[in-house]
Amino acid sequence: MTNRRRTLLGAGIAAAGLGVIGGSLAVVRAARAGAARRRELLDGALPERPAPPPASSSASEGPTPTAPEGSAADSPDAPDGEDPEPPSAPASTKAVSSKAAISSKATDSPTGPNGKMARNWELARMTQRMGRHYATSSAREVFASAERRQQLRADRQLRTTAEVVETLGSMKGAFMKLGQMASYLDAGLPAEVRQSLAALQADAPPMSADLAASVIEAELGAAPEVVFGEWDPVPIAAASIGQVHRALTRDGAAVAVKVQYPGVDDAIRADLESTAMLLSVVRHLFPGLDAEPLVAELRDRVIEELDYRLEARNQQAFADRFRNHPFIHIPDIHPGLCAARVLTSDLVTGARYDEVLEWPAAERDLAGEAIFRFVFGCLYRMHAFNGDPHPGNYLFHGGGRVTFLDFGLVKWFTARDVDQLGQMIRTLVLAGDATGFRRAVEDAGFLRADPELSDEQVAGYFRHYYELVLGRGPTTFSATYASETLRHFFDASDPVVKRANVPPTFAILQRINLGLYAVLAGLGATADWRRVAEEIWPWVNAGPSSELGRADAEWGAGHGGDGPWQPFA
Repeated sequence: MTNRRRTLLGAGIAAAGLGVIGGSLAVVRAARAGAARRRELLDGALPERPAPPPASSSASEGPTPTAPEGSAADSPDAPDGEDPEPPSAPASTKAVSSKAAISSKATDSPTGPNGKMARNWELARMTQRMGRHYATSSAREVFASAERRQQLRADRQLRTTAEVVETLGSMKGAFMKLGQMASYLDAGLPAEVRQSLAALQADAPPMSADLAASVIEAELGAAPEVVFGEWDPVPIAAASIGQVHRALTRDGAAVAVKVQYPGVDDAIRADLESTAMLLSVVRHLFPGLDAEPLVAELRDRVIEELDYRLEARNQQAFADRFRNHPFIHIPDIHPGLCAARVLTSDLVTGARYDEVLEWPAAERDLAGEAIFRFVFGCLYRMHAFNGDPHPGNYLFHGGGRVTFLDFGLVKWFTARDVDQLGQMIRTLVLAGDATGFRRAVEDAGFLRADPELSDEQVAGYFRHYYELVLGRGPTTFSATYASETLRHFFDASDPVVKRANVPPTFAILQRINLGLYAVLAGLGATADWRRVAEEIWPWVNAGPSSELGRADAEWGAGHGGDGPWQPFA
């Protein structure tokens, strides 16, 4: 097998284990158009969504979005031939709780098939349909002109993407995150393909209004119209595990209510079994990978996402830490309106990531700096990492002000964990000590000892991940860097990769390499990242280097020195 094929296979196998959700692009667009119309029923009672101001937005008055507009699209062509019947398997009847209210009202499962065999069969059917598209299109290309061949290939890409969106969207669960991540991870994908996949970030097909209401009744004890003063049955966002509705509490507070899909826990557990199989294959490509504890850690973290009570505690902890922060905002939780599968927090309006991409470069730079400060500040000062950095989890308000959403996947680190990460930075970035760095990565478990590898080989491989903080001066997170990082991570031909490992404790941090950098690259965020990082790193603790840095330092001083940044006891 060639190095290129090994690399692509490794990347493909690892990506295939990440998630399942979405719906056909036509259904998504039609649903968004209908939702925008029906939301008008509550717009008189809920906070207005002003149109974005001119490009010269300021820190005190930034843009907020209007409701997303959409239009019904023609459905994609029907696949050639008939799909084979799936093998018989017992249908899962497990609902969000043991209460009969949900199962009695549910008709079609919002997560598609829940059994491992049935879900794998859905993926196999998708692959078969894609193969038929390829064969048919390739046959047509034989006698086509060069221009026509190019058009046929473009049409095939979009049709294939529609198949992926439809299958991943209808299944939901862990595999949906694959589609979400694919939409922003690799800028090498055609723009039309990434745009189609982006529908999975927040606009996947929702469950029915009756089914969502049944979850509220089962978890909170009464119908949503009773629990809340006002309830919008049309969700404002739908994603891999649940969907979000707008509501007013009985005392008039505007809230966002996240409702978990019935049966998603079964779907995710089935997906995780497939993930374990895929990782066992990856282990053959990457001999240094200790797969078993890694799978166990990933399973634990993903399963935690199913308990919205834990997410509520995490989110409120972050909200308390950043209370009154000048540019970092986390919505407060309404604990009396939360349960295992219902999470209620303050409703926040703001611009979505795809809107911000059209903002002036200066605004995008501020947004990127705020995200960078939040992620690495939490890691090195608060010893916590919110492990789902994808575009759907941010709302932007201009002037660098960002609201951070979704705290279902949070990892808390010990002081020793963070010190190990710090030692890698101190030796490679600050001291340029390849030998010391090699000891640090081996001690942290990122590399198995191998005398055949030189210290410089080891440092040379890992140096890529520190590239933007190795030098000084303004540097841009580029699409090229994000794509190179993805390929670098999965380059099974590199001798260091063959001895590299992902320690279970730090497994979630790979979302920095495979997620956060892609988000910042999409923004084209530019800053002196070394100086910003030196403010954040506790062992340097440098003074402010930017307007956001000065605002953050002033806020910190008002909270008792370094108060809010101290890790939890």
